[in-house]
Amino acid sequence: MTDLGIHILIFIVVGAIFPLVPLLIGKLVRPRIPTPEKDAVYECGEPTIGSSYIQFDLRFYVVALLFVIFDVEVAFFFPWAMVFGTANQLADPTLSSETRMALTDRMLDVPLGTTVAEAAISAETARTLALTGFIDILVFFGVLLVGFAYVWKRGDLDWVRAMVDQARKATATPPPSAREQIPKPSQQPQPVG
Repeated sequence: MTDLGIHILIFIVVGAIFPLVPLLIGKLVRPRIPTPEKDAVYECGEPTIGSSYIQFDLRFYVVALLFVIFDVEVAFFFPWAMVFGTANQLADPTLSSETRMALTDRMLDVPLGTTVAEAAISAETARTLALTGFIDILVFFGVLLVGFAYVWKRGDLDWVRAMVDQARKATATPPPSAREQIPKPSQQPQPVG
């Protein structure tokens, strides 16, 4: 078996043992004195009333999903900022060769002192990398803004959506005037006879 296969096998075994051992120890050590109060369903300190099959408002899930999506997207800014900042530092043509080699090591994520002076990132290459990174983040942020605008326009950020829809409909259709409410002579009922 190769080294990688042994490492994967060890990882699987340790990953299976870690959650099982504390559960087994807890089962053996903890006291077991069942009472009706201990066996009762506990939910936020409130006694359960009615069926557990109730419909939840989907707005809770929509807001949570939107938060997770935009929160994860913002996390991508941190590694980009690290690379962009280092590339801008390397773009300075007046850097000493020691500083340039140290920044190159940091940028390439290699041990400090690994890069030789001939292999260090030049100022022109760093400027190109910084410009490319800036254009990439503009595209990324633009897509993020378009998604945010779409969600906002769709009304997914409005917590009380029904009230917002009613307000929009009220402003879209003006109330009928008194003249429109009076029936025209041709529409008035004619006496029979």
